[in-house]
Amino acid sequence: MPQHSRPARPHQQLTEDGRRVREVLTYARRGSRFSNRQARAWEAHHEEWVVPDDAVDDPDFGWDRWFGRQAPLALEIGSGVGEATAALASTRPGTNIVALEVWLPGVAETLDRLELAGVDNVRLCSVDAVWSLEHLVEPGSLTELWTFFPDPWHKTRHHKRRMVTPGFARLAASRLTPGGTWRLATDWQEYADQMVAVLDAEPMLTGGVTDRWEERPLTKFERKGRAAGRAVTDLAYMRSPGAAPGAEA
Repeated sequence: MPQHSRPARPHQQLTEDGRRVREVLTYARRGSRFSNRQARAWEAHHEEWVVPDDAVDDPDFGWDRWFGRQAPLALEIGSGVGEATAALASTRPGTNIVALEVWLPGVAETLDRLELAGVDNVRLCSVDAVWSLEHLVEPGSLTELWTFFPDPWHKTRHHKRRMVTPGFARLAASRLTPGGTWRLATDWQEYADQMVAVLDAEPMLTGGVTDRWEERPLTKFERKGRAAGRAVTDLAYMRSPGAAPGAEA
């Protein structure tokens, strides 16, 4: 996405007198220690499949260059350890898939899963998802967007950190192609209700609660939630074909 002036990435903003700006982010960073298997996968594949954070500072940054081809683009926010990523990539060899994940052991685990699945159409990036969607993805360019089990931020005072807000819904909808689909899943009913309210109110989107998406694999994370008695809600929203292509957030 060529741009000649791009705002600083999150964690880099400073005030005029040099103090770091306090940020509201949708995630919390965790430990970065790799297992032996993860370290092997990282060493084998990170140069080819992981986009370094500072690469996005290049004014001529573009996803096609990182994939080495032009193809339909899909994006997953919070890919975790890559269970869904690898499964979905294996059924979409003709699609370029960007997986955004800030937890580096999860990135390394995903590299291992991609290798085992025999796919090479995924590129991983650890830059903040909201910033990336705004500055690295062209309006009207995503055929699919996936947000599975985002952090629910249970405490009321932390709800401002939740990803699915009116502003983000508008941004996400603007990046979908007309007819493109945003699929979400959560095992927290209160957050599911909030998602429905927010997404129903976005005029560029149509959809709602749906049956469990069969293409999404049953992950360890989902099984844990079900074992704790939490029901999983799947949602699917499509950008209305009548929405103006490239509408800005």
